[in-house]
Amino acid sequence: MVSTRPATADDAATLSTLAAATFGLACPPGTTPADIDAFIAQHFTLEHFEEYLGSTNRAVRLLLAEDGTAIGYTMLVFGEPTDPDVLAVVTPRPTVELSKLYVLADGHGGGVARVLMEATLDDALEHGASSVWLGVNQQNARAIRFYEKSGFVVVGRKTFLVGSERHDDFVMERVSG
Repeated sequence: MVSTRPATADDAATLSTLAAATFGLACPPGTTPADIDAFIAQHFTLEHFEEYLGSTNRAVRLLLAEDGTAIGYTMLVFGEPTDPDVLAVVTPRPTVELSKLYVLADGHGGGVARVLMEATLDDALEHGASSVWLGVNQQNARAIRFYEKSGFVVVGRKTFLVGSERHDDFVMERVSG
C-alpha cells in the first residue's frame, strides 16, 4: 500500500533525484536527451528544490512505497497564472497550478498516481482553491487520460519550452464544486 505526505526541507535531495528520473517520461517522442537534460539542470537542482520547499506559495507532496521509498511527487503553485494563454482560459478564482505530478515508471498503470492526485487535490481545496489547472503535452495520451479520469477537462492550449524545443500543451482544469 502506498501513502503520501507533505515534503519537508529534508526531502530536497530526494525530490531532485525523483525529478531527474521522471521528467523525461512525460516528454513526447523525439524530445532530445540534450534538451531534457538542459531542462532538468535548469529546474530540478537540489538548490531549486530547497527553494521550492521553502516557498509559501508552493506545496510539495511525496508518494511513498510500502517501504517508505519515495516513488513520486506533486507540486502545487498558488497564485495567479503568469502565462497569458492560461489567464485567458482559466477563470475561476482562486486557482492553483498543479505544476508537477510525476511517478517512477514502475508505478505507471498500478493506481498509485490516483492516491497522489487525491491527496494533492485535497491540499488545493484546503488552501481555498476554486479550481486546479495544469499543462500537459498534447502527445502525452496516458497523462491526458489520467487527468480526465481525475475530473480535468481541456480548456485551452499553451506552449512549454524543454531546453530549446517548443512543445504544445493542453491547459486542463478541474473546477471545485
